Amino acid sequence: MKKLLHMTLVLALLLGLSACAKGGDNDAPPLYGTYHVAALVEAGAFSEELEELDGDTAFMLYKLADYDLEREDLKDCAVQRSAGATCEEAAVLVFTSADKAKTAKGALEDYVQGQIEANTDYRPAEIPKLEEALVDVRGETLLLAVANDREAVEQTLNG
Repeated sequence: MKKLLHMTLVLALLLGLSACAKGGDNDAPPLYGTYHVAALVEAGAFSEELEELDGDTAFMLYKLADYDLEREDLKDCAVQRSAGATCEEAAVLVFTSADKAKTAKGALEDYVQGQIEANTDYRPAEIPKLEEALVDVRGETLLLAVANDREAVEQTLNG
């Protein structure tokens, strides 16, 4: 009888723990995927065609090494950016950990600020896009969107 009662309590505890774990996961926002970059392009968020960059180029462009990140910390990415006519770009960077992604967020925020400073006199029409840039971390993923149509970005990511 004691064994049956003990087994019943263990089973109830396990069921309770699994139910709590599932509830917590459902409350967290979903991670960004590299597919989000193509979805933003398809949604018409950008005013011109963007060019694809590889991971090595993205790592250097965003100066991630200056933030004590290693190339191996960047597991995967999708990056598309303007060839030069605008400051528009979209990137999803996937890191080996959430801590690495948070560190990289600072690098991308500094990158955007540098773009604002570099383009204030050169391309003043691009400054509002840069000031409205979306830099967001979800888990080990990091998203950057500098777009002509910020509403299209929001709708694509949220809906």
